[in-house]
Amino acid sequence: MFFVLISISVGLLSQINEDLSFGSDSTLDVVTWNIEWFPKEGNTTVEYVAQIIEALDCEIYAIQEIDDTVQFNQLLARLDDYDGTYETSYFAGLGYIYKKNEIEINDFYEIYTTYQYWSAFPRSPMVLNINFKGENFIIMNNHFKCCGDGVFDLSNSDDEETRRYYAMSFLKEYIDNYLPESNVIVLGDMNDVLTDDDQDNVFLYVLNDTENYYFADFEIATGSEAHWSYPSWPSHLDHILITNELIDELNKTGSICQTIEIDEYIDGGWWFYEENISDHRPVGIKLVIEEISGIKHPEANSLKCYPNPVSDKTVFEFNSSNGGIISVCTLTGKEIQSINIIPNTTKYNWDTNSLKSGIYIVKFITNNGQVSTLKVLIQ
Repeated sequence: MFFVLISISVGLLSQINEDLSFGSDSTLDVVTWNIEWFPKEGNTTVEYVAQIIEALDCEIYAIQEIDDTVQFNQLLARLDDYDGTYETSYFAGLGYIYKKNEIEINDFYEIYTTYQYWSAFPRSPMVLNINFKGENFIIMNNHFKCCGDGVFDLSNSDDEETRRYYAMSFLKEYIDNYLPESNVIVLGDMNDVLTDDDQDNVFLYVLNDTENYYFADFEIATGSEAHWSYPSWPSHLDHILITNELIDELNKTGSICQTIEIDEYIDGGWWFYEENISDHRPVGIKLVIEEISGIKHPEANSLKCYPNPVSDKTVFEFNSSNGGIISVCTLTGKEIQSINIIPNTTKYNWDTNSLKSGIYIVKFITNNGQVSTLKVLIQ
């Protein structure tokens, strides 16, 4: 049995061209990849995916369609430099694989988990909060509802395009309300194209907000179908959306967003890739990030918390070299909690089990008089 396993591994290794690569030491490298009912060909798929991840050498892989978590754990065990996490409660789950010694994980959590959002999100978005080279980044992994007739019908709540429209709108609303100054990357298999006419474009709400958002893969979507992420259709369904805080980084020399055409590096080409790995190609973004000494925590005027909305607990993040008070108020201004923050603290774990569902106004008032405010939704 040992000889057979080694023979299989060597055979697979000979299939992948050694020129396959993507990541670099000077960039934050993030990939979105629907790996189609992982693992579609059992251990063969596990071995191929492991080799591809190692060859691409990226910091973060946002994965969709993890069908077998036992074999996903086997994949993680195969990757010495990586660790990972995944959703466990949803069909065809989402997950992350990340380079454990190059990024600092602050948190991962799901949003829009309650029943009123199930139509928009068949799979709740999975959020990863990280630090890289002293900068903080929020990454949102998604897998929108598939299929439809290409016609947008807002009057029909079951319409597939309508469900995707609301999913994109809810994500924008979340970022606008809770992450207005953060480095945010929204990605995943969004199951629709960016180039539909306005009346049928589920992304129009975001595409029109050019001041705050940019689809980094827009040139892929408007370019040759040879470079699209879903050749079986063919179409380009896997997207990477960034907030305005990252547009300058994308425009730097060395930054890029592209479909990673793995099938071009495997003997047997697309047929072999689709048969053994996935019907989607990964899409990756490289962002040149300048090193900052130490971890960059938010200033006092940019109080943040994650997760938000909150189910039972959340983490406030801030800069309190002077210490201060966190004041929790209702929308009418009534203070219901006052929390003392000691100097030189950057985080506070807040338990919300004693509070009713609703929106609260949270203020961080430092001892030298600076005030920052945010809204928190308790579900």
